[in-house]
Amino acid sequence: MARLAIAVCCYAAIFSVVFLLSIMLRFDIEPMFMVRAVSGELIVAPQDLAGRELFEFEQKLYALAVFRNAIIPVVLLKIAVVLFSRDWRRHLRYSSIQDLAWSAGLCVFCGVLLAATQLARETMPQISRGVLFIDTVLSTLALLSTRVMANLLRTQWYRMHNPGARRVLIYASGGDAAALLSSLQSGDSALKVVGIISPVEVRRNGGLMRGVRVYGVETGLPEILRRTSAEMVLIPSRLPGRSVRPVIESCQELGVETHLIPLPDEIPSGRFELRMRDITIDDLLRREPNQLNLDAIRKLCAGRVVLVTGAAGSIGSEVCRQVLQFNPCKLLLLDQSEFGIFQLEQEFRDLRQSGGIGNAVSEFIVEDITDETSMGRLFMQHRPEVVFHAAAYKHVPLMESNPHGAVRNNVIGTRVITDLADRYRVDRFVMISTDKAVRPTNVMGATKLVAEEYLASVARRSQTQFITVRFGNVLNSAGSVVPTFRRQIEQGGPVTVTDPMMQRYFMTIPEAVQLVLQSATIGNGGDILILDMGEPVRIVELAKDMIRLSGQRYPDDIDIVFTGLRPGEKMYEELFYETEHQAARIHEKIFRAPRAVRGESGLIVSEINQLEQTLGSGRDEVRSLLWRIADRIVAESSAAGVEIEHSLRAAA
Repeated sequence: MARLAIAVCCYAAIFSVVFLLSIMLRFDIEPMFMVRAVSGELIVAPQDLAGRELFEFEQKLYALAVFRNAIIPVVLLKIAVVLFSRDWRRHLRYSSIQDLAWSAGLCVFCGVLLAATQLARETMPQISRGVLFIDTVLSTLALLSTRVMANLLRTQWYRMHNPGARRVLIYASGGDAAALLSSLQSGDSALKVVGIISPVEVRRNGGLMRGVRVYGVETGLPEILRRTSAEMVLIPSRLPGRSVRPVIESCQELGVETHLIPLPDEIPSGRFELRMRDITIDDLLRREPNQLNLDAIRKLCAGRVVLVTGAAGSIGSEVCRQVLQFNPCKLLLLDQSEFGIFQLEQEFRDLRQSGGIGNAVSEFIVEDITDETSMGRLFMQHRPEVVFHAAAYKHVPLMESNPHGAVRNNVIGTRVITDLADRYRVDRFVMISTDKAVRPTNVMGATKLVAEEYLASVARRSQTQFITVRFGNVLNSAGSVVPTFRRQIEQGGPVTVTDPMMQRYFMTIPEAVQLVLQSATIGNGGDILILDMGEPVRIVELAKDMIRLSGQRYPDDIDIVFTGLRPGEKMYEELFYETEHQAARIHEKIFRAPRAVRGESGLIVSEINQLEQTLGSGRDEVRSLLWRIADRIVAESSAAGVEIEHSLRAAA
């Protein structure tokens, strides 16, 4: 209440002074004349006034009479509008553009309301239109000036009492730079922005943004740091990795800190303390944001029963997180790892309590996809409508020595889930595949190729839309190269790389899953959709980046040792077969491979049955049959590719 009382007094003082000034300006009343009139010295007009002077004198007396009669109704009406609109609740010290616009609109509304009240009620003191117009303009300027001055005084006070603020540069352009600058200049940050480096808007070199100089990237980071004496460079968290990497390298050479900082639209708006974090390898490999058809994904998931196999894995768990954002009726999280499902259950419970996910029913299921009885009971009980099949054994060297497990999980498990999806008329079935299924050189890739082939054979006769999505490596997945390098760096090195020329495609887990969900909406039955992985990355360069990001130097602090290719590894990964080189781009980051019938549908069924029977034999027998099947598929794919190429040439 105390705050309200103070606010009412301040508004009353401002509106009273503004109304008085409006009358003085409209009728050209001098300040001394006003002082004499208020003090009572001015009672009647001097006898020597005549003509125009007497008329003007009487006009001034009339204006003063209007002021005395109208001041109280005018101020009370304006204060009533202020209280009704709650303008007084808007903090002066933190006024935004929206606050200024609201206050301006409030003043205009008061002016219109006063004019309308005069017309509607004759008892209302009559005020000339000129006074009303001037009063509206001055009221607007007064309120806006009060808010701006309060903001400036608070910022200046904070800077005077915080001389230790660190000098920072912002590496961003356009709206991102303006958003970060506005947040940092709010006065709540212990950071002082001394310059903006624009990576794209080179023509603005030397310009100013909110009083801070904008430098073009061509000026060079060393020169900009010399001019500004900056101690830190801040980079927006959504800037693509190709833009982040050169800045990181230059800053580390110059001994300047670099941090990623979230943009205001990435965290709740309002008065917040900006949170910075260190740059990770994900940031260096991050690409432009995906343009997703969220309505289509929502239509796919909303109000439906969604099953995710391999839900405790890196890809499967992220599929679950993202699917929950689209309000499914029920989400079935299936994995054979008890500990993995337990961790996922704890994570989702915490997210639900904090409001991070919706209220969809979640079933956490610990079962093996190769168990036909258990899987049949699951499908019969829950009737899933959409299935994301992410369950697979994926570690290449480990599967080389465990072909039985690879075949049982990746081939037999896929057959079980696929047959049930067909039997129970699942709407859409999306299988996660890998680039290692293209001309495989290892057991893991061969099993995924056989699984792709079986899925395609079922898709030819099924009402279910069976779709395969193929992509390369994802960053930070369990047991992948990034966690391995991180552990080796923490232990002091060396970092082990198989070969200096080895390359791999990389994609962050969230981006891969976004594109998997998008693929599920645009794919048709039997489609093999291939994600655009961008440019391949040399593993040795990835290792050097991680060493550099850890604050150490190669080879002074951490060395790299080359160990040679492991069993089953390729030097370069491929994403396309010959039949798929003419793949059509159906999304900016998704290709659809041309369909090629590779053998009869019954052939792959017979081969998988034989493969299942060999699981009771030794490793060599399992590998031998697996490779015969894979070689047959690759050979037929190559032949189909030649036919497609000939037909395309003939058509041309």
